Amino acid sequence: MKKYITIAASLILMISCNTKETKKENTMDISKNPLLVKSTLEYGTPDFTKIKSEDFLPAILEGMRLQNAAIKKITENTETPTFTNTILALEESSTVLDNVNSVFSGLTGANTDDILKENQKELAPKFSKHSDEILLNTKLFAKVKVVYNGLADANLDEESKHLVGEYFKNFSKAGANLSEEKKEKLKEINSEIASLSNDFGKKLLDASKKGGIIIADKTKLKGFSDEKIASLEKDGKYEIQLINTTQQPALQTLENRETRKQLFEKSIHRADTGKYDTSDLVLKMTKLRAEKAQILGFENYASWSLQGTMAATPDKVFNMFKNLIPGSLDKAASEIKEIQAEINKEGEDFKLAPYDWNYYAEKVRKSKYNLNEDDVKPYFEMTNVLEKGVFYAATKLYGITFKKRTDIPTYHPDVVVYELFEEDGSKLGLFFGDYFARDSKRGGAWMSSFVKQSKLRNQKPVIYNVCNSPKPAAGEPALISFDEVETMFHEFGHALHGFFGNQKYASISGTSTARDFVEFPSQFNENWATHPEILNNYAVHYKTGEVIPAELLQKIKDAGTFNQGYSMIENLCSSSLDMKWHTISVNDKIEDVAKFEAEALKSMNLNVSEIPPRYRSTYFAHIFSSGYSAGYYSYLWTEMLSHDAYGWFKENGLLTRENGQKFREQVLSKGNTMDYAEMYKTFAGRDPKAAPMLEARGLK
Repeated sequence: MKKYITIAASLILMISCNTKETKKENTMDISKNPLLVKSTLEYGTPDFTKIKSEDFLPAILEGMRLQNAAIKKITENTETPTFTNTILALEESSTVLDNVNSVFSGLTGANTDDILKENQKELAPKFSKHSDEILLNTKLFAKVKVVYNGLADANLDEESKHLVGEYFKNFSKAGANLSEEKKEKLKEINSEIASLSNDFGKKLLDASKKGGIIIADKTKLKGFSDEKIASLEKDGKYEIQLINTTQQPALQTLENRETRKQLFEKSIHRADTGKYDTSDLVLKMTKLRAEKAQILGFENYASWSLQGTMAATPDKVFNMFKNLIPGSLDKAASEIKEIQAEINKEGEDFKLAPYDWNYYAEKVRKSKYNLNEDDVKPYFEMTNVLEKGVFYAATKLYGITFKKRTDIPTYHPDVVVYELFEEDGSKLGLFFGDYFARDSKRGGAWMSSFVKQSKLRNQKPVIYNVCNSPKPAAGEPALISFDEVETMFHEFGHALHGFFGNQKYASISGTSTARDFVEFPSQFNENWATHPEILNNYAVHYKTGEVIPAELLQKIKDAGTFNQGYSMIENLCSSSLDMKWHTISVNDKIEDVAKFEAEALKSMNLNVSEIPPRYRSTYFAHIFSSGYSAGYYSYLWTEMLSHDAYGWFKENGLLTRENGQKFREQVLSKGNTMDYAEMYKTFAGRDPKAAPMLEARGLK
């Protein structure tokens, strides 16, 4: 959906060393590299006053050298493999690289520059190669297998046993049981996919940042406020940049239909023609993924990828789609009639087009619910939303408190920092909030960490949230839409999952879970945005201090199921495209991305001309550059969990410390330490049901 989150792979992303390629970089004095010196700041947070972009490559190479030496020590050890000399040694072999990569990935996503972009391009295939050299290391896997086979007699705690199982599963899934010949072929494919994925991400970033529209005639921006127009001014003209989704926020308020059409066409075709065309990258990656699956013994990539998830198989995912599509189509059909009637009522004789939807849907919303976005935004000033909404809800549920810190260095002036404390006053961690869009940041919203929770490493978490709300003109308040409010709650739900991790081992701590579980805590946290006690605390008029009127609050709630047919269809379109691309076989000959898309959507009965996919293949970053291949369905899967969990809260008194503590102890603190279905059932006392989601969406 509208969120996007970045999480670590089940092991770690590493790079390999080639002495010829790296000799020049290693002439730098490693001992003085700030990324390799333990930070003296609280919580071990990175000292951004000392870190330069040039520091990353040599630091990563040194971290890799240390990793390789540790792996060699494990494989050459002649003693019987044990948990300590094999699994624990493997877990801790990555400490330096984990520390460096956490900062590197943070900056390349949120505040990149030319040096970091070049680093990404150079390192992408090396990350893949070194990961393969670990996971496809025959001697190393043989030792892991000995420890795994001896688990029944091992004197280990449950978390340590689970860690052994995770390593065995990840080695097996990666192809550790393959012949040496097949391993070499797999390494080649993985390296090529990594390079193509990096190229896709870079092209898409450029396509989005440079693919917007320039308007010379100010009258064509009618519908925008003066403040909004001022924020778009550039060299005497006005530039509207693209965000990562198909539909653009500006389409809701732009009155000029030709301007809307121009912006929409730029968006939907940003990466299918010209120098930013990613079509070839899509075709190459999907073909290579199909080949990879075949080598690993699977019918298609999705079947391989879904191992270890709650869904488990492509059939279960497609069955979920089939159960959701009919009701979503019915709802969307009624919405199309309403919007077309609104167009006709204004004396227009054109047929509803995708670029008209948001503009006229807003009119329908205003007439049907008497809800005007411009009336709502003044009650949602960003800092108020964060401190008196997002944080306040966390305090009420979990007892944690927050203190703003202005003495902690950040990577950009817009970033804010807060320290978190447990109910008893003990320290919990640090939170970085980076909420405004800028050219150095990719689109979307996500959570990740600079420091992961780990008892073994004596680490408390340092976590960041990144969003892309438009930055207001100088001196103006940061007023955001309710959609952006929900995004802030969502991303902090991920943060709570990371903060409450209570694991010994970093690789299975916090958010290091399956894709179709990791979005559950974040989507669940969105529910508190409209809880009366929470909303009345943060939704105050930025000028008058007036609490949001009860009637306006009711309108927001009443409008909650508005446009949900549209929302579900655009999501199902993208989710289906993801699964269709990743259930092709090596024998399928696909030469035209657009044709494949059209046929895929038609086969799912999702070819609704008025509702385009939320992401088309050519700018579907989730699946082609961000690790969600065959996994975009997880947003819908975890939405089901989130609504069912909120139903449990309703049955048990809603916003109480007792309920929050139970959810923390039985879900948020567990990380990847047990079966997810079992975890949910332990919390709720039942398996999840789809009915609450359908009711919340107005589909039932």
